[in-house]
Amino acid sequence: MIRDLATVLGPDHRPALVRYLGTLALTGVSQGAAVAFVVPVLGRLLAGDTDGAAQWLPWMGGAAALSLLAHYAQAMLGFRLALVILTTLHHRLGDHAVTLPLGWFDGTTVGRLSRIGTKSVFSIAGSCAHLLQPLVTGVLAPATVVVVMLWHDWRLGLAVLVCSPLILLAARLSIRLMTRSDEENDRAGVEAANRVLEFARDQTVLRAFGRTTEGYRPLEDALEEQRIAARRQVVLSIPGMLLSGFAVQLCFSALIGLGALLALRDSVDPVELVALLALVARFTGPLAEVGELAGVLRMAGSDLRRVREVLDESPLPAPERSTPVRTPGEIELTGVRFGYAEGPDVLDGVGFTVPPRTMTALVGASGSGKTTVTRLIARFSDVRGGTVRVGGTDVREQRTEDLMAQLALVFQDVHLFDDTLIGNIRIGRPDATDDEVHRAARLAGVDEIVDRLPDGWSARVGEGGRALSGGERQRVSVARALLKNAPVVLLDEATAALDPENEAAVQRALEELRANSTLLVITHRLSTVMTADQIVVLHEGRVAERGTHADLLALGGHYARFWHERSRAAGWRITTARS
Repeated sequence: MIRDLATVLGPDHRPALVRYLGTLALTGVSQGAAVAFVVPVLGRLLAGDTDGAAQWLPWMGGAAALSLLAHYAQAMLGFRLALVILTTLHHRLGDHAVTLPLGWFDGTTVGRLSRIGTKSVFSIAGSCAHLLQPLVTGVLAPATVVVVMLWHDWRLGLAVLVCSPLILLAARLSIRLMTRSDEENDRAGVEAANRVLEFARDQTVLRAFGRTTEGYRPLEDALEEQRIAARRQVVLSIPGMLLSGFAVQLCFSALIGLGALLALRDSVDPVELVALLALVARFTGPLAEVGELAGVLRMAGSDLRRVREVLDESPLPAPERSTPVRTPGEIELTGVRFGYAEGPDVLDGVGFTVPPRTMTALVGASGSGKTTVTRLIARFSDVRGGTVRVGGTDVREQRTEDLMAQLALVFQDVHLFDDTLIGNIRIGRPDATDDEVHRAARLAGVDEIVDRLPDGWSARVGEGGRALSGGERQRVSVARALLKNAPVVLLDEATAALDPENEAAVQRALEELRANSTLLVITHRLSTVMTADQIVVLHEGRVAERGTHADLLALGGHYARFWHERSRAAGWRITTARS
């Protein structure tokens, strides 16, 4: 655990950890020494030699004073270290998370990261501040006592040494039981956290199907599994603690019996034996707590291991300096192959070019790989084969900041932050002036939203933008893209679920974007597809057709079927039945 902690804290905070461990060691040894001096003091007092006892009192008092000072120092350093752990781990997790491929984030990892950032980090900090000290003291103080026992009577000292492995074995078995149950409890906790997030996020769907009073079965099952896992953890920890306590008491009884036997044979002075048995009690007392404390610290070590697993996830490799962009606004895919995780390829040899300041429409059946293409252009993940170029340069040869400076993304699922309306638009370009923000908002039709909100530009949109409708959130997203004024704009079904008013506002904004940027649009809107300079048809992860609207209609292939199906669907209308 200490090695892992030193690794995650980094070189800047390792001196603080070393100082803390040093004071812990000093506390344990000084406590053991203070107790060890009880033997000569008590032995001489019981023998009536007060002068001899007085000679040892300064040594005992000095060791006790040193122990108090060391204990105070380690307590202060422990609290400081706990704060360092909380701050450092949260910052490191946050800083590392933003470097991970976006493909790493899914329903499982989000809940896992949430649990690690709360429960695990606080468990690590609390264990280091409060539990590491009694554990270290519980080991070093008895070790000091063993040395003193060997010096006073080698037979009792040797017996203590023989008992130590038995106590440590019992503690190890206790730790194993607690660790196994902790892994099960953590898995159940992650699943429950994922289900809670899912339940909160999907309230619209659940309520639409009446899943309010009856509950949500997957969440209930996950919570029940977490309850069972927590109970199993408690049940499994009890035998371990009993075993550890039994081993300590067994060894203590054996040492008392050995001491009595030696006293009966006149091999040891009874007065000295009383003092030595007091020392034995000091030996076994802390060890009785070591098993329980070690188990809890082992669980904190498991939490620390989970933190390291996240920090060990490989970020997308990025160069120190970006290769210069040769053709601003150009997008080029060459022989691109890609698949998610260990699954089959979603894209197989996809290749096409989008010239600067043109609009290309991506069409195809659901699952053909359209959204995957846009995410590879933004380098959410790296390709398995082939090359993706933006501005004439491979996206892998560009730093994330330089690549994203060329791109503006507008997706169907828009997320707004719990901030003001103007604050959410300004995310597109934080250094933009108010006039520039207002212009982008006006072009996207956001000014109409501002007029109806009581607080205007200062109105807060709520978490996820819940104070706005879906179409209004989409207008804000388009306003962000307009404000950013990037050379390339990627739009994924930006107008798929909009009412006519919102669609008209977004379409006007798209025309403004088209005047200055390269547009790659995923859409099923016939009016948008028709006006594209180029249409790329994807089918089963490959480019099936490519050309203008007229050329592809004349070809009579996939695009022609898509066009005729959408045209028939657009012509549907509800009429009154004739009698």
